Amino acid sequence: MNTDSISKANGADDIDIKSKPFELLFAQDRIEQKVKEMGERLSADYADKNPVFLGVLKGCFVFMADLVRAVDFPSEVEFMSAHSYNGGTEPGKLTLSGGSDVSLKGRHVLLVEGVVDTGMTASSLIESLWEMEPASVEIVTLLNKTGRRKRSLHVKYVGFEVENDFVIGYGMDHGQMYRNLPFIGKVVE
Repeated sequence: MNTDSISKANGADDIDIKSKPFELLFAQDRIEQKVKEMGERLSADYADKNPVFLGVLKGCFVFMADLVRAVDFPSEVEFMSAHSYNGGTEPGKLTLSGGSDVSLKGRHVLLVEGVVDTGMTASSLIESLWEMEPASVEIVTLLNKTGRRKRSLHVKYVGFEVENDFVIGYGMDHGQMYRNLPFIGKVVE
């Protein structure tokens, strides 16, 4: 499918995207519904726990913005940067930077990812977070790719299970492009 027909089908004809071929996986309305459901579940599970949403940049930023608006409790937001793709479609060396400016000791931490792929990033971050003595740490991800897992990992809050595809849109990129798409597509190589 070409980008013009996908854009028009999702009401995004004003978005200028380059001609990277991809197929639609999740339309904007389906993502919105899933984020709403995840927000309702988090609201029930964390209503009296004062959690900290810790986003893993850059892929989480669109999902996390929608997610914190979907919960019905005041929320604290922090970010960390982690990347391993370096412009390609296969993960390479993991680089972490940034961190929480608030104390996580005794706090419930919701580690927010756009996509959990090999599990290397999430498991490395969780190891680091436990050193800060939080009350709990749970992963919240919009997309979960269990087929690429290199480390055993419990992901409690999952929006969609996806195949071993490279995805773009809704915060996720290919060469730092396509994050602005309001839907999620699978890159066709």
